[in-house]
Parts: sequence; structure tokens; C-alpha cells
Amino acid sequence: MSIHYTMRVDGDILFVCASGFDESLDEVQGYGLAIINASLEGGVSRVFCDETALEYRLGTFDTYQAAEFIAENVPALAKVALVCNAKFMSDASFFEDVVVNRGLTLRFFTDPEVAMRWLSEANASI
Repeated sequence: MSIHYTMRVDGDILFVCASGFDESLDEVQGYGLAIINASLEGGVSRVFCDETALEYRLGTFDTYQAAEFIAENVPALAKVALVCNAKFMSDASFFEDVVVNRGLTLRFFTDPEVAMRWLSEANASI
């Protein structure tokens, strides 16, 4: 099983729900590009990803490369909030550090309500 996801736009937010697991760097990059393209097509400035049912299996180097790729390809999206399973928070934090250091406004959370509050704030800090 690879990454399976659904997307829908509601107002100025793209909602993504993902499950399965990441089988390769290419797959993670494809998933990221799908989110970027959907946000551009939907004209949205905020993205909320529920990845609580997605298992992170990439190694450290591939995680770094995935984050670098996303940072290079994301246009001026205002904010991205990702909710993950708490057991993957270490990997998520590493990914977050890489993209934030490259100028993206992105945060990982384990609580969807906290993530949505942060996403809804006008000037949330990282």
C-alpha cells in the first residue's frame, strides 16, 4: 500500500486526508506536487493535511531530500498545517525544520484542533 489521499477545497483552505505509507522519495515528491497543484488550481492560500493515518517510512536522507524538493517547488502558499501520528513527530519535526529554514510557513501538529487554530491565525509564528 502506498500513499492514498483525497483533497477538497473549502473557502481558502485545501483539505487533504492521507493514509497508507510512503514507499519512496519519488512517491512523496509526487504527493507533494499533487498538493501544490491542487492548491494552485483551487486558488487557495492555506493547506490542512491530515496525515494521522499515514506512516512515515523514509530514512533521514530521503526525508531531507523530500523537504528540500517541496521547499523548492512550493509557490507562495500562505500556510501549511500538517497533522501526524505522534509516533512520527521526530521525522515530522526534522522535515519542518528543513522547509522552514528555506522560507516556508509550515508546521506539524498532533492535534487537529490546534493545527486549525494556527492555520486560521492571521499572522501565526513558527
